[in-house]
Amino acid sequence: MKKPKASTNGADGGAGLVCRLQSELSSKIDRLVGRAEKRITDVPGLTIVRRVKPTAPSCVTYEPSLAVITQGRKEVALGTRTFLYDASRYLLTSVDLPIVSHIPEASESKPFIGLALKLEPSVVRDLLSVAELPTWESPGDSPAMAIGKTTPEILDACRRLVDLVDKPREIPVLGGLIQREIVFRILQGPAGARLRAIATLGNQSQRTARAIEWIRTSFAKPLRVEELAEMAGMAVSTFHHHFRALTSMSPVQYQKQLRLQAARGRMFTEGVDAASAAFEVGYESPSQFSREYRRLFGQSPIKDVRNHRLSQSSATE
Repeated sequence: MKKPKASTNGADGGAGLVCRLQSELSSKIDRLVGRAEKRITDVPGLTIVRRVKPTAPSCVTYEPSLAVITQGRKEVALGTRTFLYDASRYLLTSVDLPIVSHIPEASESKPFIGLALKLEPSVVRDLLSVAELPTWESPGDSPAMAIGKTTPEILDACRRLVDLVDKPREIPVLGGLIQREIVFRILQGPAGARLRAIATLGNQSQRTARAIEWIRTSFAKPLRVEELAEMAGMAVSTFHHHFRALTSMSPVQYQKQLRLQAARGRMFTEGVDAASAAFEVGYESPSQFSREYRRLFGQSPIKDVRNHRLSQSSATE
C-alpha cells in the first residue's frame, strides 16, 4: 500500500482542534434540532440528530451516506458484523444496507448528537476522474460499510455545511461545494476504498452494486438470482460471493428485509392493515409474512402497530 503523507496543522492540529470543532458542531446541532430529536434540513441530503434517551435496536435501511457523531456513540449491526462509532470515528455506508441500529446511552445532560449526509455516486465518480488520490489496498471481501477516523478536515467541512442551515440563500451555491469536499476527504482515507471501488465502472463491486440497486427499487417483484448475476456480468456463484461480501447477507435475505421494513412503514404511517401491506411488498402468503415479520421485529404485525401507536400517543402527551 502506498501510504499518504500525514497532514500537519500546527500545534492546534491535534486533539485540541478536534475537540473545539466537535464542541462547535454539537452546539449548532443542539440549537437547530431542539426538542425535535431529528431534523431533515434544507441542505440537500443533510439530517441532524439530537437524542436525550437511549434507543432500542431498530431495523432500518441506511442509504449511501456519511454518519458523524460529535457526542455519544452508536452501534450498527450488519448481518453478523457490529460497527461501533463515536466522536472519533465516522460510519461510511456505500450502498443501501438493511441494518439494526442502537444508541446505547444518551441523557438530557449529555445527549447523543450527530449528523448524516447522503452521498451522491455521481460526485464520487467525478472526483475519481479529476483528483489525485492515495492508492489504498483493495477492500477485498469487506462489506459496503466501514469505520474511518473523523479528522479535523472532515469536522470543519461538516461544521460549514451545518452553518448553511441558517443561511438558506447560500445553500444553492455552497452546499454542493462543501459536500464535494467532504467526499474528497473520505476518499483520501482507507475507509473510502470500498466507496471508491463501487464508483469505479467495471469493478466487481460496482457491478454487484448495480444488482443491489435493482433489488432496492424492485423488491416487490419476484427475485431470480440468475438474472441478477447476468445483470452484474458474473457467474451465479461469483455473484453470490460478491453480494454477500458487500451486504453480509444473501440476495433473498436482502430482499426480505427491504420488504418487511417497507410493510412496517406502510402500517405505521398510513394505517394499512397487515394483509394489505404484505401483498403490496410482494408476499403472497399473509401467514408467511407474519412469521417473517415476527422473526425480524420480535412481535406480530398487529402487536407491533399497537405498541407503536401507544408510544406515539405517550410522546405527544
